[in-house]
Amino acid sequence: MPSRPDDPGLYFETHVFVCVNERPEGHPRGCCKAKGAEALRDYMKSKSKGLGLSKLRINQAGCLDRCELGPTMVIYPEGIWYSVKTEADVDEVLETHLKNGGRVERLMLPPELTPAKAAKLKAGG
Repeated sequence: MPSRPDDPGLYFETHVFVCVNERPEGHPRGCCKAKGAEALRDYMKSKSKGLGLSKLRINQAGCLDRCELGPTMVIYPEGIWYSVKTEADVDEVLETHLKNGGRVERLMLPPELTPAKAAKLKAGG
């Protein structure tokens, strides 16, 4: 829903939600926490401060329901989803998307890429 003229100003202009959900070991869907999401979130928070990014909040999130594609994050207000696996991926999202307003297309998760479709692709189907 778009903002209205009488809405108060934004406290944060950008929110990054990083999934750190944990499932039991061996769960068929896996989980972002087991793929290193907490360390990547912590790195992103630290690195964003070093870049001087303001009006930005990086939060941990529970399950974002794209576990098979993780670690996942979503950036609002744009609603852009990324799968980041390394600190270099985080650096690229910080620089390209959050600092310069671009997109890191190689890391983006399109809406049509559902967990079921990802599992099928992984299985060779």
